[in-house]
This record gives sequence, C-alpha cells and structure tokens, in this order.
Amino acid sequence: MNNNKNIKVKIKKKKWHRDDTELTILALPTFIWYVLFSFLPMFGVIIAFKRYQIFPGKSFLYNIIYSEWVGFDNFKYLIESRSLYILLRNTILYNMVFIILGIVIPVTLAVMISLIHSKRKSKVYQTAMFFPHFLSWVVVSYFVFAFLSFDKGVLNTILIALGKDPVQWYMEAKYWPFIFVFMNLWKTTGYSTVVYLASITGIDPSLYEAAVVDGASKWQQVKNITLPSLRPIVIMMFILNTGKIFYSDFGLFYQVTRGIPASLYNVSSTIDTYVYNALLSSTPIGMTSAATVFQSIACCITILLANWIVKKIDDDYAII
Repeated sequence: MNNNKNIKVKIKKKKWHRDDTELTILALPTFIWYVLFSFLPMFGVIIAFKRYQIFPGKSFLYNIIYSEWVGFDNFKYLIESRSLYILLRNTILYNMVFIILGIVIPVTLAVMISLIHSKRKSKVYQTAMFFPHFLSWVVVSYFVFAFLSFDKGVLNTILIALGKDPVQWYMEAKYWPFIFVFMNLWKTTGYSTVVYLASITGIDPSLYEAAVVDGASKWQQVKNITLPSLRPIVIMMFILNTGKIFYSDFGLFYQVTRGIPASLYNVSSTIDTYVYNALLSSTPIGMTSAATVFQSIACCITILLANWIVKKIDDDYAII
C-alpha cells in the first residue's frame, strides 16, 4: 500500500488587485468630501458643552479648546425655553403628515403613470411633476406671495370678483398648516414619484403577463403584484424619512412665510427656524449648538427605533 500523505496546498491570494485601485481612485473624491464636510465638523459638537468665548488674537480652534466647560447647561436653557413645546409640536407633527402623505400620494401617482399606455404622455407628466423639485424656496416664496398678497394677490382678486372680502393671508395663522402641507407635496411629490416609478419599471413583466393569462384585472394586478413589489422601497423611504423627523425644511417655513411674522409664529416655528433666529440674535452660540446636537441625537434614536420596529415585523426589510 502506498501511504498517501495529506499535502496542504496554500494558495496565495493577491491582497490588492488592479480593480481595487481603480475603484479606490473613483471613491477618493467622495471620501475626501465626507471627511472635510461631515466628519471634521463633528469636532464642533463640543461647543454645545461649553460657554464659547472669543479670545482676542486667537484662532477659532483655540477659542473652542480654552472656552469654559458648562456641561449640560446649554441644553437646560433649551429644555426650559417657553417655545420648546411649540417647536417640537410643529416639527414633529408636520413631518408626520409629510411622511404619510409623501408615501401615499407618490405611490398612487407612480402606479397611475405606470398604467398609461402612451409613453410620451407618461414622460410629460413625470417632467411636470419633477420640475418643482429644482426650484429653490426663495423663488417659490415670490410665487406664493403673488398668490397671497393682500393688495394684488391672485386669490384675493378672485375673492373680490366673487363678492367676498379679501383675506390677509400673512396675518391668519389658521390657513398656514394647509399651505405648508400643500407646498411640501407640490415640491417633493415629483421626486418621490420618479423613485417609485423606477421601482415599478424594474418589476418582472412576466408576472403581469401571467396575471393577464389568469384573467386578473388592472386593480388585481396592482394589488397583488405592483404594491407588494414596492414594499421594500416604501419601507426604506419610510425609515430614512423617520430619521429626519426632528428636522424641518427651513426654506418652507421661513422663506415662504417671508421671515415668520409674529402672527404666524405658533404655526410655523420649528427647531431649525429657532436656531437661525437665535444665531441672528445675541443668544450664545453654545445654546444654539445644543439645539442642533439635540436634533441629531433625537433623529438618530428615531431612525434606529423605526429600523428596530421594521426588523421585528420583517427582518428582510430592515436597513441595519
């Protein structure tokens, strides 16, 4: 008998390939951008725990390091602020409405557009809805003012023609929650619709062909094929939007209201507008920094909580 010895062959794997070099070079600009504008500024978080003081002739970094530590005193000022309830209420409730309607309406429109047989009309509708996404709130605010101006606004002109009294839109707070919701949907629905429409186009056409052979109607195809196929992207968008629930669109609440007049303070003030106004006032920078740190921590908790809930329901759809 021949004794066969087990020979272990060690295959040396090349640790670095040419493809790795090319991909690294491609990713390098993005990596540098994140380091410079996302990670390095995180050092400034310590301002929230200090009484920031400017020393004559010293650099910004020196001022941060040698300023007095005050612990959580800056956060105490935010918590004890009389406006905290209004800021949290507006920020959270508006975002909850934006998240819900920002899923229901775009998904509905995406399904409707996907059912249009004319590709030309479909592209026209997509372009028309997507166009507001590229307009800044500064530009939009002038269009809104053209409609809501008391003297020559379009809406007041129509009301006068109908024999009704004109409305001072910028003095009546009761109308603005609906205006905010409408403007947000007008500006963001097109982008979300395109995202969901792209997911619909990625669905295997053979599923619809099989459904047609089985005699399924359009509604049955949407119910049993389209909507279940959209579930992963809908859940992902929900989790990501939940992570921004403590942030607000500054342009929407500040620019559209033309600087948040006192008459609209209770319905249009959010944490972001509070920070902006505080920076323009004599409020210490440490207190405003505490507000932004509070936002970041709260958003981190909410996105992890939303992901945890989704993971408990269906682990396949969780992001983390």
